Amino acid sequence: MQLYIANKNYSSWSLRPWLLMTELGIPFEEKLMVFSESGNWDRFRRFAPNGKVPCLVDGDITVWDSLAIAEYLAERHPGVWPVVRANRAWARSAAAEMHSGFADLRNECGMNCGIRVRLDKRSAGLEKDITRVDELWRDGLQRFGGPFLAGANFSAVDAFFGPVAFRVQTYGLELSPAASAYAQRLLALPGMQAWYAAGLAEVWREVEHERDTTSRGEVLEDLRAPRGLTEPTVSPRPDSGQPEQPIDCRPMARQFPGPCPRARPSPICAG
Repeated sequence: MQLYIANKNYSSWSLRPWLLMTELGIPFEEKLMVFSESGNWDRFRRFAPNGKVPCLVDGDITVWDSLAIAEYLAERHPGVWPVVRANRAWARSAAAEMHSGFADLRNECGMNCGIRVRLDKRSAGLEKDITRVDELWRDGLQRFGGPFLAGANFSAVDAFFGPVAFRVQTYGLELSPAASAYAQRLLALPGMQAWYAAGLAEVWREVEHERDTTSRGEVLEDLRAPRGLTEPTVSPRPDSGQPEQPIDCRPMARQFPGPCPRARPSPICAG
């Protein structure tokens, strides 16, 4: 199976299936598609019908959208959802709520793993979302006994809240002791640590993500590798018959001038 994802520093949707498959030991080949200033739709459409990431390609089967990917994996692999029906129903409901809700949290606290930000202000909607996250996490932990949201084992519902744990870290969001401890448990997972390390090592900067984050408050710390310019190529689906095509990274270089350090090559880079 091939999992198409985007920048690990930014792409919260990509993190969800990646973390799920990594923590459960489900084999897959990572295809990293770097966000491009020239647009992502055309290049992402080479592998995903909706022109977005994440997208899972399993032979002649293509599954797009993070929740659909989780359900597809659940048909073939144990542990994606809890075994007990009550736990499973709660986990699916909580994951679906994360998938479709929390708009103010997403908009005001975009995922940007490698920096630390002090927000200038928090809207009423953001405060409501933070309160609901805290309530939801405490409910699952109390109801099923922890240490994960639906019981003793990591499952898809935990993967869906992985990006929230990174947001808590980036923006210093205050939570109750139980919810804060859970966020720390997520951040300590091997998969989360691996994703975080790879995100810090990325030299790419995407203008809109950076502008959105810096417009929300003061950047206290930037832990990422120095920004730079690389010349990745776009690797289309194996069965597409299309040649690899270079990405023009010059728009990013103009927006973020600086040295061009050597970066570890990525198997796929696109937008």
